Amino acid sequence: MRRYAIAFTFVFLLLPITVFSQSRTPEAALNLFQNALKKGGNGDLDGAIEDYTRAIRLSSNLTASKNSDNRLGNSPTTDAAENVTVVDPFTANAYNNRGLARFKKNDIEGAIEDYNQALKIRPSLASTHMNRAAALRAKGDLQAALKDLDRAIELKRDFFEAYSNRGSLKLDLEDTAGALDDLNRSIELNNRIPESFYQRGYVYMALKEFDRSLIDFDRAIKLAPQMGWAYQGRGTAFMYKGKMLEAIADFNRALELDPKIAWGYFNRGLAKVYIGQESEAQKDFDECLRLRPDMKAQLEPRIQLARQLRRIGNLKQ
Repeated sequence: MRRYAIAFTFVFLLLPITVFSQSRTPEAALNLFQNALKKGGNGDLDGAIEDYTRAIRLSSNLTASKNSDNRLGNSPTTDAAENVTVVDPFTANAYNNRGLARFKKNDIEGAIEDYNQALKIRPSLASTHMNRAAALRAKGDLQAALKDLDRAIELKRDFFEAYSNRGSLKLDLEDTAGALDDLNRSIELNNRIPESFYQRGYVYMALKEFDRSLIDFDRAIKLAPQMGWAYQGRGTAFMYKGKMLEAIADFNRALELDPKIAWGYFNRGLAKVYIGQESEAQKDFDECLRLRPDMKAQLEPRIQLARQLRRIGNLKQ
């Protein structure tokens, strides 16, 4: 239900950008890396993975002796998985970025393998620890993810994205106080990141501080007006305050921006049940279950609760 940050790593080298050559040179490896970055940015994840793979194979065989000018790095080590000599830091960055591309393709195990390789070469890559945490979290291994985020923050004390991710993870682990501390720290370090306000909005909802929650979702939306999940969060907070029409308006906007937010259909349907729009609500529930069949067990008791709340509201009137 909540988002988290991931991070690419970049190689800043003073080399000309030229058309890729098959030659076994630092320039050829760098061109592959740059091509992969461009392809990934354009949504061509398969092309990016292919170019990162070629860059890894090429740079892995560029030992320090072959590269006296040291343009890709100067700390050759052994990659036990592929039995090749790797050049640090270039190959570690390529593994990290290939892991991100695989993660975006929902190849969680492949992503974790790449992050493991990157960290064998450069154990101090804080961004890779954060990225591996996201993959481990997606896999359901929350404690291992927490260890990686702890390590990322140990390595980089001002790593606001890692604080934000750890805060969200702690909320999943029901450590509300720890989640709030981390998200406060993330915002203290950088108050221009919408995800941190978005995550903290959910913490305040868990604490039943709905007005504070609304303020944070408002901040997230102001920073990122196209962030569908922020409207989904604010709509949920409005539901808790009994403001169903405002909630439905936010769910409408969330689903305009991202029609794949299953929770948007789930909650909009419940809000419609509450105001008596049962037939319209059923359409939302059907779409929710089409996207996420696993949510069926949660749906029926919530529908019954919404109906009870509607009856109580009608009795009060």
